[in-house]
Amino acid sequence: MPDEAPAETVIPIVEETLRVDKRLVETGRVRVSLTTEVAEEILRETLRTRHAEVERKPVGRTVTEVPRVRQEGDLLIIPVVEEVLVVEKRLVLKEEIHLRVVSAEIEVEQPATRRVQHAAVERVPPARDATGS
Repeated sequence: MPDEAPAETVIPIVEETLRVDKRLVETGRVRVSLTTEVAEEILRETLRTRHAEVERKPVGRTVTEVPRVRQEGDLLIIPVVEEVLVVEKRLVLKEEIHLRVVSAEIEVEQPATRRVQHAAVERVPPARDATGS
């Protein structure tokens, strides 16, 4: 038996492999609900108005030239002339228009509708799937 070759020993080599998988897992839910309120409010503002008061003042005076428009305080005076034929042509101041601007303030109230939304956030536990995992 001396010619016998030594017996071979087979040693298996083992390798472990790792695999990583991902899956979605529900851990909770959020519920958001909106509510809308309607609030009636009164809007207040001061409004300013202006109007002109016109007063005609007869003058009937002869003038040699057309008078200028003039300002006396808050009064604007606008001369109105006409030519009158006598034996000669004369300039007669027929009237003056006195124009005064009057300001006034008026308090107004206007109802208005305003909408306001509020959000309520509530945490909800996760839903169970059919396998119970």
